[in-house]
Amino acid sequence: MKYFQGTYSPVFAERMDNEYASKIAMHHVRRNKHHWEYWTDFLGGHIIALNMPWVYATEYVCDVLSASKTYDPKNFSPKVAYDYFLDKCDHYFMNEGTKEYIKYLFEELIQNGYKNLKKKNTKEKYKEITSKYSKVQVFDLPIKCRDLPPLNKSKN
Repeated sequence: MKYFQGTYSPVFAERMDNEYASKIAMHHVRRNKHHWEYWTDFLGGHIIALNMPWVYATEYVCDVLSASKTYDPKNFSPKVAYDYFLDKCDHYFMNEGTKEYIKYLFEELIQNGYKNLKKKNTKEKYKEITSKYSKVQVFDLPIKCRDLPPLNKSKN
């Protein structure tokens, strides 16, 4: 509640207030399997990204759509949500199979609406897409994804 803004995730505000650390994010993503972070692990200086199961990868798209509509209802569209994902996904330690399936869902939604996004169709497409990629992807560290924004205040 302390970090709720109404126009964007409270996680960002908490990170700026706590030297980039967010207890909100750690609690949330480790308990909700539709977050890509849930499917990552650390081993020997590497980040290990598992392929998200169909149901959670599909839920992820619903979560991005919902957040997009919640934080900017006047400009909401599936395209806006997809653009958000595209802007961020290269900085995620997300398995490529999962990433490609998520892109497919957004593109299908933008082009044809919900009509082809039935359980049977999406499960088949998930299997088709993810079969082209390894179930586990290893990312080497250290990786500098992007510069961190300046903190709101110093905690010295």
